[in-house]
Amino acid sequence: MAKPKIRFVCQSCGYVTAKWLGKCPECGQWDSFVEEMDVPERPGQSYLPVGETAKPKPLHQVAEQSLSRLQTGIREFDRVLGGGIVPGSLVLLGGDPGIGKSTMLLDAGMKFSRNNIKVLYVSGEESEAQTAMRARRLGSSGENLLVMTATDLNIILLQAQEVQPALLVIDSIQTMYNSELPTAAGSVGQVRECTAKLLRFAKNSGIAVLIIGHVTKDGNIAGPRLLEHMVDVVLQFEGDRSYSFRVLRALKNRFGSTNESGIFSMEASGLQEISNPAGLFLEERSNDASGSVVCACLEGNRPILVEVQALVAKTPYGMPRRTAVGFDYNRVTMLLAILERRLGMDFGAYDAYVNVVGGMRVTEPAADLAVAAALVSSYRNRPIPHGVLVMGEVGLTGEVRRIASPERRIKDAMNLGFKRFVLPMGKLSLDEPCNGIVQVKTLEEALDKVFA
Repeated sequence: MAKPKIRFVCQSCGYVTAKWLGKCPECGQWDSFVEEMDVPERPGQSYLPVGETAKPKPLHQVAEQSLSRLQTGIREFDRVLGGGIVPGSLVLLGGDPGIGKSTMLLDAGMKFSRNNIKVLYVSGEESEAQTAMRARRLGSSGENLLVMTATDLNIILLQAQEVQPALLVIDSIQTMYNSELPTAAGSVGQVRECTAKLLRFAKNSGIAVLIIGHVTKDGNIAGPRLLEHMVDVVLQFEGDRSYSFRVLRALKNRFGSTNESGIFSMEASGLQEISNPAGLFLEERSNDASGSVVCACLEGNRPILVEVQALVAKTPYGMPRRTAVGFDYNRVTMLLAILERRLGMDFGAYDAYVNVVGGMRVTEPAADLAVAAALVSSYRNRPIPHGVLVMGEVGLTGEVRRIASPERRIKDAMNLGFKRFVLPMGKLSLDEPCNGIVQVKTLEEALDKVFA
């Protein structure tokens, strides 16, 4: 009998080598190679649904099918999915440990069951008693929610074929294993093969499958990159565990837009939706403090008003310190250099600290002008007048550049009582006239208008 071959597989990217290596030459990860059995692929193995025709046909002859989505009952979740879950789709939800992934999907399953939609919730990490304990905390469920504790994917799919639910939830894909592969659960090969098997099952049966995926310390979904290409929808659940707010984003969506986002709050009774998050982070803002300014940032397609704070203090050391929380550190240093070069301010003897209040992380360049205004306000110790909204991208030459969707930002800010808006020059199409709009071209002009 031939001795089975041994290979070493990187658990970060799936790179395969015949001998162990300390560092992966493909992705650069250290100590990521795990010994596995080299199992040859079976003849005819395919990740495509069984019975799929391979004959080409003209595009105009392809029958267009209308998608009948399943409403989860969680409006923010449905918004990110594009209106609900498509039958036969494969959805991957990733996020940090304890962020609320299992809570969200269990809550969705309970709402489905109350609408007489059968759901099979399979957990490989918790016992059935633990799942029931969490369900009681979330509320009541109907008789159509079935729970099961298992890790063998073949047994799970057999039960799913017998029960015939409308939705199958797998928590999580890293705990599942395919008995046909002689490798440990959670390895690159097992994650890939289990996901491929779930994909074929979803397409052939028409049952929607939601799988939870663990993430690495870098925030990426654990397993091979092929995992994200195989599924129909990739959702990312983010948030700072020091705060109660959570953001659900769609990184990939074959059935809808990836520009939508859902905002949640973690409460004692589970995740609660926040349908209007525009002024969520302005509840405790002081009106007469220097170094504080409000900016309107887009979270998907939804404007959220956030408070940007800055503190400029004389340094007791020879080397000034720059710190940014919730904002890109490199953009802070760039804005300080622009203020020094274009406006003649000297930050060489001052520490500079920038913070986005509430645990939010702002990534779009539209917050550049607000950060610069907050730094100048703290540097001059002059508070920015109340009711002023600042937004715009700052270029290296000191110009203020256009931003996306200024009308939606202004509309939401007007509803919260803001009267004056400093933004880049450009054409605006507002439904209601506004006399407080100030359009600027340069950073120097913008700061003059902000403190006017």
